[in-house]
Amino acid sequence: MNLDRFYPVFDDIGWLERLLPLGLRLVQLRMKDRDESTLRRQIRQARTLCQSHGCQLVVNDYWRLAIDEGCDCIHLGQEDLDDADIDALREAGVKLGISTHDRSELERALALSPAYIALGPIYPTRLKQMKWHAQGLERLGAWKRRIGDIPLVAIGGMSVDRAAGAFAAGADSVAAVTDITLHPDPAARIAQWLSATRPAA
Repeated sequence: MNLDRFYPVFDDIGWLERLLPLGLRLVQLRMKDRDESTLRRQIRQARTLCQSHGCQLVVNDYWRLAIDEGCDCIHLGQEDLDDADIDALREAGVKLGISTHDRSELERALALSPAYIALGPIYPTRLKQMKWHAQGLERLGAWKRRIGDIPLVAIGGMSVDRAAGAFAAGADSVAAVTDITLHPDPAARIAQWLSATRPAA
């Protein structure tokens, strides 16, 4: 899977409606605590929006709904993997991204031939309490050496200023959440991310 170097993660379709026109090529829709009808509607709308903007959509967690709505890429955490039907995903042609936090999780992910692997949190994150300490850039480099050509995503506490270090350590893509959604001017922050992650024209 050829990931864009900038990988924003959003929790509602409203963010996509607002920010996709700015030139995003890759987004993740990660929704929590929604009823199934809302989830299905937002996934369907996100797929349509992303198709119209030439953007790759990744649906977090809700793999059954993603298949139903014709999405072609999902992201699963380790706990989500416990309940996922990997054969059904393969049969539907859905690409799979997987979160990892330690070496046992990494080996589990590699056994599933993922489209990409994510490592996090690279830095302390405000998004949620996690049992893992910050992974740091050194571990990011170790992950890249282990996985080779499989794309590696750095996530957790990432900012525009920290992106260069993540790329230098081996990341192929950098995911951002609160650096955008909690920014006073998310559109301006997107512009800064695009400038930092794409070559000058």
